[in-house]
Amino acid sequence: MAFGLMPCFPSGRPCWHPLLFLALEAILTSISGSCPSVCECSSQDSTVLCSHRHLTSVPGQIPPESQLLDLSKNRIKALNQGMFSHLKALKELDLSENVISKIEPGTFRHLQNLMTLRLKNNKLKLVPAGVFSGLPNLTFLDISDNDIVILLDHSFKDLFNLRNLEAGDNQLVFVSHRAFGSLHNLQQLTLEKCNLTSVPAHALSHLHHLVEFRFRRLNISIIHNYSFKRLNHLKVLEIDQWPFLDTLEPNSLFGVNLTALTLTRCNLSSVPYEALQHLIYLTHLDLSYNPISVIQSRRLSVLLRLQELHLSGGRLVSIASGALQGLVYFRLLNVSKNLLMTLEEEVFHTLETLEILRLDGNPLSCDCRILWLIYRRDMINFDGQQPACATPAPLEGMAFEDFPEEIPADYFTCQKPVIYDKLLKQLIADEGEKIFFTCKGEGNPPPTISWLSPQNDLLDVNTNGRIRVLADGTLEIYYARPKDSGRYLCIAHNAAGNDTLLAELEVISKFSDTFTSTPFLTVVSQPSRRAPDAALKPFTLNMWVMAVVLAMGFLPFLSAVIICFIFIFCLSLSRGNIKHNAQIEYVRRKPYPPIEELENEDNKFTMKLM
Repeated sequence: MAFGLMPCFPSGRPCWHPLLFLALEAILTSISGSCPSVCECSSQDSTVLCSHRHLTSVPGQIPPESQLLDLSKNRIKALNQGMFSHLKALKELDLSENVISKIEPGTFRHLQNLMTLRLKNNKLKLVPAGVFSGLPNLTFLDISDNDIVILLDHSFKDLFNLRNLEAGDNQLVFVSHRAFGSLHNLQQLTLEKCNLTSVPAHALSHLHHLVEFRFRRLNISIIHNYSFKRLNHLKVLEIDQWPFLDTLEPNSLFGVNLTALTLTRCNLSSVPYEALQHLIYLTHLDLSYNPISVIQSRRLSVLLRLQELHLSGGRLVSIASGALQGLVYFRLLNVSKNLLMTLEEEVFHTLETLEILRLDGNPLSCDCRILWLIYRRDMINFDGQQPACATPAPLEGMAFEDFPEEIPADYFTCQKPVIYDKLLKQLIADEGEKIFFTCKGEGNPPPTISWLSPQNDLLDVNTNGRIRVLADGTLEIYYARPKDSGRYLCIAHNAAGNDTLLAELEVISKFSDTFTSTPFLTVVSQPSRRAPDAALKPFTLNMWVMAVVLAMGFLPFLSAVIICFIFIFCLSLSRGNIKHNAQIEYVRRKPYPPIEELENEDNKFTMKLM
C-alpha cells in the first residue's frame, strides 16, 4: 500500500512528517507475510533464497506471494503433505542437493502455478505413482543424480504440460512400459549414467512429441530394430559414451526424421551406413571418437541434406574418392586427430560449398595428392587449426600457411610405383588347394595393391569371400576350383601412376584323371608345379574306357526293347482263342409251372461278350 504526504493547513500548522507514513507502510506490509530469519527475501523479485543454510525441513513464515523458493544444498530428508500448501503463487522450487529420500503423494498438490521443480542430487530410490499430481503447469522437472532404480507406471501422472525431463545419472535398471504415459507434450528427455541393458522402446513410444533425446553413458552393446518407433517428431538424438556399442541393426533408426545424430565415444568400427539410409533429413552427423578406419565411396549419398560430418579422434586412415559425392549442401568436414596421411580432391562432390575443414592432428604426407589443398588454403577455413606435414622429413612440422605462394619444384612430388619381380607367375594346382600369388610394389606415396580376376572383377583389401587380397597385396584363393583358372592381373597404383604383374592359374578337377582324350584329340597341359620349366607333353584318351562307357549305356536300352517285343508277341498269339458268346445255366426259384414242364424246358441263356 502506498501513501502520499497530506497538504499543510492554511493556518500554518506543521504538516505530518514523511517518516510517519513510511513506518505505517512497513507495518501494513508485514501483515501480509514475513521472511524466515535464515533466508534472504526480495519483495521486488518475489524470491526467497534459503540455499546452503543447514536446514533439515522447510522453514515457516515464507511469504505466500513468493514466486521463487531456493532450498538447495541443505539437509532436508523428507517432503510431507501441506509443506507448500500456502505458497500458491510459487513458480519455481529448487530442492537440489539435499538428502530427500521420501516424497509423500500430494506434497505439491496446491502448487497450481509451479513451472520448474528441481530435485537433483538427492537420495530418491523410487518415484511413487502420482507423486507429482496437482502440477498442471509444470514444464521442467529434474530428478537426475538420485538412486532411482525403476520408473513405475504413471510415475509422472498428470504432468500433461511437462516439456523437459532430466532423469539421468540414476541407477535405473528398468523403465516400465507406461512410465511416460502421461507425458504427451514432452519435448526434451535426458537419460544417462544408468544400468539399462537395452533401449526402453515401449516406454519411449508414448512420447509422440519428443524433439530432443539425450542418451549418455550406458553399457548397451546393440541398438535393435525399431528402438525409436513412433517418435515421429524426434529431431535430435545424442548417444554418447556407450563403450560397448558396436552394432546398429539396419532398421534401428527407422521411423524417425532426425536432423542431428550424435554417436560419439562408442565402439563402432565402421560407419553404420544401413542404419543411416532412412535419415533423408539429416543435416548434422557426429561419429567422433569411434575406431572407424574408412569412409567408403558413395555410401553417404542418400543423406542428401547433410551439411556437417564430424569424425574426430578416431582411427581413420582413408577417405575413398567420391565418399561425399552427391552432398550438394555439404559445408563442414572435421576429421582431426586421426591417422590420415592424405586427403584427395576427389573425396568431395564439389569444393564450392565447403567452408570449414579440420585436418589438424593427422600424420599428413605432403606429396602430390595434397597439393590441391595448398593451392586452396586461402579459400578454406581451417577453423584456426592449421594442418601440418609429417612427411617427408624436410617438411616435417611445417604448417600449410608457412609454405610460399610459389611452391618449389621439389615439394609435393610423387613417384610412380614399380613392381620389381615382373616375371610371369604360372601355377597348376589341384582342386581344393589354397593358392597364393604375391605382388609387391614401391613408390611415393606407397602404392595400393589390387587384382583383376579372369572375369574382370576388381579385388582389393575390402573384398570378402573365398578370393581376397591380403594387407600386403598377396592374392589368396581359398579352396581353389576349376572355374578359378585363368589370368590374374596385379595392379600397383598411386597418384603418380601404376604398374602391373601377370599371373596364370590352372586348377585341375578331382575327376580329370578318369577321363582322357581319344587318340585323335590332343590336349596340351601346363608345366607342372614341381617342374615349371619341363617341356609340354601331349596325352591321349584310352579307347577301351570309351568302349566300356558306351556299352554301359547301350545294354539297358537294348534289354528294354527286347522285353517290349516279347510282350507284344505273346499278346498276339492269344487273340485266336477269344470267344465272343457265352451260355449260362440257371435254376428257377418259383414252384410253378408243374415239374413236368420244367423238365422239358432248356434252362439256359446266351450272353454276348463285349
